[in-house]
Amino acid sequence: MDLQQLSRSYDFTGKTVVLTGGAGMLGGEMACALAGCNANVVLMDRDPALADRLKVRLESTAGKALIVYGDVLKKDTLARAAEEIVREFGAVDALINTAGGNNPRATAGVDHSYFDLPEEGIRLASDLNLLGTIFPSQVFGKLMAERKQGTILNVSSMAAYRPLTRVVVYSAAKAAVTNFTQWLAVYMAQEYSPAIRVNAIAPGFFLTDQNRFLLTDKTTGELTDRGKKIIAHTPMGRFGNPEDLLGAVLWLLSPISEFVTGIVVPVDGGFSAYSGV
Repeated sequence: MDLQQLSRSYDFTGKTVVLTGGAGMLGGEMACALAGCNANVVLMDRDPALADRLKVRLESTAGKALIVYGDVLKKDTLARAAEEIVREFGAVDALINTAGGNNPRATAGVDHSYFDLPEEGIRLASDLNLLGTIFPSQVFGKLMAERKQGTILNVSSMAAYRPLTRVVVYSAAKAAVTNFTQWLAVYMAQEYSPAIRVNAIAPGFFLTDQNRFLLTDKTTGELTDRGKKIIAHTPMGRFGNPEDLLGAVLWLLSPISEFVTGIVVPVDGGFSAYSGV
């Protein structure tokens, strides 16, 4: 492969990428990067208005953007979104499952014993991360199966490798996402087409709206005790920024990784490699 072919591998002209949770911090950053690489990006979210903050950035790119409603826990809304996307762009080439997150009612701590976690909170965190990955993969994966090509990229977590204190349900659900990624990679390649690839990224600790004030003090901006522990166990000595995910994302979506399926790539500043000594 010559240099021109290599550079063209990251040109997504004519390709349509759907991002669940596309209005979120991580999904939004991925969408803007892909649009900058000429892709048609679809920001699917259960609160599409959250994507308004991204409109100016998206309009300044070469790619086209579509914002649609879709709830990853309601397959009928995903099916309707898929119909709208196909009408607009003709096909779906890639799916990025960024929807997910923890729920305070599924978090064990001083005030909430694991034994007293409410059923509703447990189901919310479990369903959002696991079913919220499986359901879109069914709806959009079927479109890929019909065309015998496509790419699915899931978002696991460092919590899948090393269960984190307190976030018991989130850790278990992300471990299931990792397992599901590997299962689906084999299934799609063997049953439908080896040109359908399924991989995942496993982010380390990124500051988002969900965890910002668990890791930093709301008043002073200083690290909390939990934040200090994380930094102490991250060799690079910092939290991740959303753009730190882009290299792995673009690589796994591009044809340059066409022989890569069933893997989970840590993007964690060395957290998973550090034993603490």
